[in-house]
Amino acid sequence: MASYDVVVIGAGSVGLPTAFFLGKEGLRVLVVDELVSPGQGQNKSAIGGVRATHSDPAKIQVCQLSLEIFSTWKETYGDDIHFQRGGYCFPVYDEDDENSLKELLKVQKRYGLNIDWLDCHEILKLLPGLDGNGLRGGTYSPEDGNVSPLLANRAFYRQALKIGVEFAFGEKVVGIKDRGKSVDVVTTKGSYSTGKVLNAAGANAYRVGKLMGVDLPVEPDCHEGGVTEPVQTFFKPLVVDMRRFPGSKNFYFYQEQGGHIVFCLTPDPIIPGFSRNATSGFLPQAARRLIRLFPRLRNIRVRRTWRGLYPMTPDGVPIVDRLEGSETLFVAVGFCGQGLMLGPGIARNIVSLMTTGKPIIAQDIFSSFSLYRDFTRPAEMLK
Repeated sequence: MASYDVVVIGAGSVGLPTAFFLGKEGLRVLVVDELVSPGQGQNKSAIGGVRATHSDPAKIQVCQLSLEIFSTWKETYGDDIHFQRGGYCFPVYDEDDENSLKELLKVQKRYGLNIDWLDCHEILKLLPGLDGNGLRGGTYSPEDGNVSPLLANRAFYRQALKIGVEFAFGEKVVGIKDRGKSVDVVTTKGSYSTGKVLNAAGANAYRVGKLMGVDLPVEPDCHEGGVTEPVQTFFKPLVVDMRRFPGSKNFYFYQEQGGHIVFCLTPDPIIPGFSRNATSGFLPQAARRLIRLFPRLRNIRVRRTWRGLYPMTPDGVPIVDRLEGSETLFVAVGFCGQGLMLGPGIARNIVSLMTTGKPIIAQDIFSSFSLYRDFTRPAEMLK
């Protein structure tokens, strides 16, 4: 039986950066994934937004770490991951949304975010061609940005390989036996002995949790995205329209480095389950919202659409913790569609938790990620 310091289950937005940073600590690491190559779960369905403009302090601080890692990656490691700091903009057309965002600004500024309220004229200057009818203004956070999910995933994978991290693809974990000081991880192809195990299995978090002996409150629901043909760059921020329309909650999109516009919406009601099949209803719905906001885009052509999964928790906040009563079993799951933006920052914290017994950010703030928290509190407003 091969022996490792840590076995990470899942080679996605959280598992790969965690494996990389564990390897940088000099630990012998194995990443196990039932799919055939890295990033074949939800990572390749992400649209690429990376923001620290959350309402939960732990997510704010973790994403500040992620932004630092993404923005300096090319300079540090040489991989071009197409990071661009275009910011996030939340244009507001509703008085209640305006009051909510202005109240939230106080919390966000308290935790060091560079974010401000802009009036309607400033928003229209930032987003030329945006529908100005009823526009009240909005928030803008210039240090947020976007990154290529595929390039970032491959970069973490390549750099992890360079420092000796090992990978076992096409192996489904079917057993986890905690022996106190060590763990046996059993897959469809073999067994591994390890000092610690991290469940970073994304949409399969609940199934892997059961093997660990815990019921993780993580259930996926389905979201669709799309991308247009490239056009000349005319705006930089990722735009979030918070309004509700029949069939959808918020709608968000941005223009990536190549000029393509990438877009997604939150369905209402939610669509639970594991289906990855794109539907015929998404594009007409998304197109109406895009054209409503940017009428100049009515003739742009869409290249493709796809569907991915959001592994959801009851309160919209991830679970990152060590299981009570165990020195060896850890979880980093339930990222609610934000695994890409949270992944590197979460990785730095879970590695610190595994190696020193405490996270990088303050423990009282990090505790909002606890598996043993009260999940009945309201979900994050900006989900």
